[in-house]
Amino acid sequence: MAEPSQMTRNMLAMILLCVVLTAVAQLILKAGMSSASVQKQLQSGPSVQTVWTVLFNAQVFGGLVLYGLSTCLWLVVLARVDVSLAYPFVALGFVITALCGHFVYGEAMTASRIAATALICAGVALLASS
Repeated sequence: MAEPSQMTRNMLAMILLCVVLTAVAQLILKAGMSSASVQKQLQSGPSVQTVWTVLFNAQVFGGLVLYGLSTCLWLVVLARVDVSLAYPFVALGFVITALCGHFVYGEAMTASRIAATALICAGVALLASS
């Protein structure tokens, strides 16, 4: 088995791109699942029609496509970087998603969420400097 290399700037950029794509996918999925057509279908209970309505909602479908793209890029990262170094960067997705949830969807940013977000950022910064 080939030894993964050290993280280069290109690999760091690819990791961050994966994280951003995943966070954007979350936001798009939220928009799709909050749409009137999906919400109406979800209220009618589980059925094949519900599955089709959700899967063929343009935003849900787009979010899933972004997840797929991010996964393909992540496979390249895993082939070249130690997983123990690369994977903690995924935590930045929580930060991006929380901030976007606040600014895009008006979700609350409580003191505990802000503190947790700061801890995540500090942990990733510490890891990146190691």
